[in-house]
Amino acid sequence: MKDKRIPQYKLTVVGDGGSGKTSLLSVFTKDYFPEKHNPTVFDTMIVPINCAGQQAQLELWDTAGQEDYDRLRPMSYPDTHVILLVFSISNPDSLVNAVEKWLPEVHDHCPNVPIILVGTKRDLRNDPKVIEKLAKSSQTPVTQASAKGVSEGMKSVKAYMECSSKQREGVREIFDIATRFAMAQDGRKTCCTCSCTIV
Repeated sequence: MKDKRIPQYKLTVVGDGGSGKTSLLSVFTKDYFPEKHNPTVFDTMIVPINCAGQQAQLELWDTAGQEDYDRLRPMSYPDTHVILLVFSISNPDSLVNAVEKWLPEVHDHCPNVPIILVGTKRDLRNDPKVIEKLAKSSQTPVTQASAKGVSEGMKSVKAYMECSSKQREGVREIFDIATRFAMAQDGRKTCCTCSCTIV
């Protein structure tokens, strides 16, 4: 008898507090954008997805970015199929932390798991208030070219993607690609197994 069980894939979302992890998941799962930032400790949810004509379930893990939870966060990593490493385009320091803090932590706990580098808050890249605020510390919003360049030098990063959760742009595509990478990890047929950049 043919096995009709729907495969389930675990996606773990990591990155600095305030980088947009929870908003990304909220828009994807509920089509709801939270206007206020409430720091997450840990949250999990399971949602169905149809990718390349195949049914699957995504087990989504939202993790705490604050240092207070550095000792607890490793409990989120076991059995992960794909990591979403999130930074905010409006906060260049969060990209630095993605490279210097989060990537080593992910490699430590998930050495062979594919990573998607995700730039959130794309709508703020050209926001005058954000540009003015960053200029005071001689910074600018992260450009697509610079983020892509950083991603190409990061081990295990298979794709760089951008989104605006607030404007509902690019969110679904991130989870479609993540599902395809998870299917590839699981030995299932997928049409996206190579490194790629999707924005």
